[in-house]
Amino acid sequence: MELLVVIAVIGILSSIVLSSMSSTRERAKDGRRISDVKQIQLALELYYDVNSTYPSSIYTGTPLATFLKVSKDPDGANYVYTQLSSGQDYKLTATLQQYNKLLKDDADEIVDDSERDYDVTP
Repeated sequence: MELLVVIAVIGILSSIVLSSMSSTRERAKDGRRISDVKQIQLALELYYDVNSTYPSSIYTGTPLATFLKVSKDPDGANYVYTQLSSGQDYKLTATLQQYNKLLKDDADEIVDDSERDYDVTP
């Protein structure tokens, strides 16, 4: 009987630990996404200073690759990049897994707590 109680307690504790680790893992991935977006944004500004236009794409085989090797999202997806205004503007988006205060000040100005797209523009 005592053995069953011990096994039940261990099971409960392990489920609590695993659920908190999942949340921590999501926050870590979101931190990397935000960092990647800021690095891409800086590379885009450097590219614009040299070429007076933003690139049509940000991935391998494009001129931006000379400034930065653009990494993928931690889950393996590409970040969403759109060139706007004939190369004079752009929008870069990363989808976060958890709500972050940065979302209130991002480019799309949506303040809904369910929003997860982190958008930046120049």
